Amino acid sequence: MTTTAADYLETYLQDHRAGAAMGADLARRLAEENAGTPYESFLVGLAQEIEEDIAVLDDIMSRYDISKAKLKIAGAKVAERIGRLKPNEQFTSYSPLSRVLELEALRGGVQGKLALWDALAVFAADDERLGVEEIAGLQAKAQRQLDGLRTHHTMAAREAFARS
Repeated sequence: MTTTAADYLETYLQDHRAGAAMGADLARRLAEENAGTPYESFLVGLAQEIEEDIAVLDDIMSRYDISKAKLKIAGAKVAERIGRLKPNEQFTSYSPLSRVLELEALRGGVQGKLALWDALAVFAADDERLGVEEIAGLQAKAQRQLDGLRTHHTMAAREAFARS
């Protein structure tokens, strides 16, 4: 059996969808852990935007008649929960180190999402199922998310590592 471009696209979108599920869980938890802090507003908004981006990705997948890979999504969600077990120098509470590491993880996820939109932009003009303007808007949104994550990561690193 020969693997086709459609097969590659299916796997690619399913993998990104699984990663998005993991990112959404992390973003929601990070927003909850930072309630009442200077990070709260940004993180609540980011978590909502990630959910919106997942809905767009689901819609794009449906345009190609690609279903969600439930096993991949479940595995990604388990991986996010296992990631919570990392040492953070505090066993019973949320640590400033946790915030730094989790913001880094979200930055990696959003960078991956931007790469997804960049890849779809390569053939959007030649595929009626994708809109060039739609993909450009998603690219710009991901870049804004990255900029906000960088700002908040800098704040978190300063709090965690600045000399007292």
